[in-house]
Amino acid sequence: MNTLPDFPWDRLEPYKERARAHADGIVDLSVGTPVDPVPRIVQAALAGAADSPGYPMTHGTRELREAAVGWLSRRLGVGVDQRDVLPVIGTKELVAWLPTYLGAGRVVHPELAYPTYDVGARLAGASALASDGLLALGPERADLVWVNSPSNPTGRVLPAEHLRKVVAWARERGAVVASDECYIELGWEERPVSILHPDVCGGSHEGLLAVHSLSKRSNLAGYRAGFVTGDPALVKRLLETRKHAGMMMPAPVQAAMAAALGDDAHAEEQRERYAGRRDRLRPALERAGWRIDHSTAGLYFWATNGEKSWDQVGKLAEIGILVAPGDFYGSAGDRHIRIAVTATDERVDAAVRRLQ
Repeated sequence: MNTLPDFPWDRLEPYKERARAHADGIVDLSVGTPVDPVPRIVQAALAGAADSPGYPMTHGTRELREAAVGWLSRRLGVGVDQRDVLPVIGTKELVAWLPTYLGAGRVVHPELAYPTYDVGARLAGASALASDGLLALGPERADLVWVNSPSNPTGRVLPAEHLRKVVAWARERGAVVASDECYIELGWEERPVSILHPDVCGGSHEGLLAVHSLSKRSNLAGYRAGFVTGDPALVKRLLETRKHAGMMMPAPVQAAMAAALGDDAHAEEQRERYAGRRDRLRPALERAGWRIDHSTAGLYFWATNGEKSWDQVGKLAEIGILVAPGDFYGSAGDRHIRIAVTATDERVDAAVRRLQ
């Protein structure tokens, strides 16, 4: 197994302490963890399934799988069979272990990317290549290609045409494409499209996996609730491996997840909260000298004032605002910072005042 890097967030601790020293307290816009209430319909479903003494199903209940199918159809225009839905214990878990599940030897991920794509390759003893241009790989073999739209950290949306080219390239070479779609319902200036949409995949899910999370949509980061779907053969392969490994989502969380996927009203309400925070925070950042790049979807602003990323982190920490340095996500981010919009309204308003 390749050596794992140090956990990047530990490097932020001195800046967090500096931000905490502000007279009005810290405004933490770094990690992007949900802060709003878990929807009552979800809490009720969790409580209602609390008496679950037996082992849960690795494949998940039929109710959960059918709720996922309904959500995919309503919200994304994607059709799958309920048998091809597999719950996961938070999507970070799947991202980290997918190369191992697939026996991948070479993994390709975006140049600016969620660090766990690289960590997953290392855990599998695979090589990882950061590249946004697959043609640059030439004849080199790839077993797994990650795409992420909307992107974490940049908020960039990949158009259907781009995704079609990725799918075609991978199918010609027998590679699996895994699409991390955790922010797909949070399109602002652009509307993201799933890798499984017919406009992208031509109606066939062969060689494709889509990964979905309820952490952002439904404030369920604490529940560790997500799922993967796509190519029936690949999902079956993942299911059999996960059965052996005991990777089972707790039964009460399965019930909560089914309730969340079946209800769009709370997701729309949460989306409006984020829209309001974006609308207040963006102009304040721009007036203070930051340029926002991409950021047409998702929960982050990808921002720069032209300085080194850590200098920008330090500058904002002085006024009690904590953000993430862009180089957490790759060397191409060393002049950017990632700013989350997941703080409470009160804390976002505090940040706006401090940026004036």
